Amino acid sequence: MGYFIEAATQIIDEEGIEGITTRKVADIAGYNISTMYNYFENLDHLIFFALLKHLKDYLLHLKDYIKDAKNAQERYFLIWELFCSQSFKQPWVYDTLFFRQFSTPYNHMMPEYYSLFPEEMEDFGNELHPMLLNPNLSQRNMVLLKNCSREGFLKEDVLEELNEMTLLIYQSMLQRLLNKQVEYTSEEATSRTINYIKKCFKAYNDCMPLEID
Repeated sequence: MGYFIEAATQIIDEEGIEGITTRKVADIAGYNISTMYNYFENLDHLIFFALLKHLKDYLLHLKDYIKDAKNAQERYFLIWELFCSQSFKQPWVYDTLFFRQFSTPYNHMMPEYYSLFPEEMEDFGNELHPMLLNPNLSQRNMVLLKNCSREGFLKEDVLEELNEMTLLIYQSMLQRLLNKQVEYTSEEATSRTINYIKKCFKAYNDCMPLEID
């Protein structure tokens, strides 16, 4: 499986998703097409796994990025900051992974992928590890918001609405970059998005002190 995933990743990097064919993948992997279908249900299944490989930098930097966070609130913003920084460099990858529908839902196979490539996933413990294996951004974000609520940074009755608002902010910026509606660098887009997310967070519980740039 690893050879086919590496081959598909190479094609995506060089030609984009539209450049992938079963023949190209098989030729680069060094196996025939029938062998590929012993491991993957169809081409979308392989593409999903190849796209997951693009999360490698995000996951390998995350543990160090949040190590100095003093509480759930600080950790929340740092996680979003790194996620934005990485995703805005490759908006089409993250848009396809988290917002597009494949012909068959392969999202439940994320644990299988990381069992093949365990070196791409740090040990984040019981708190973050299950969240990072969840391909649903709404559910991932809710895990972090509930942590903030448990530590007293948010009231529980605002979590659902705040969760939706946060995803609207992020997806809007991702789409604007994807459609070339703005000329922001990934750094500028990240800075703006995190600023909006912080302001939204503060608005839902204004009694919480929060320094916003």
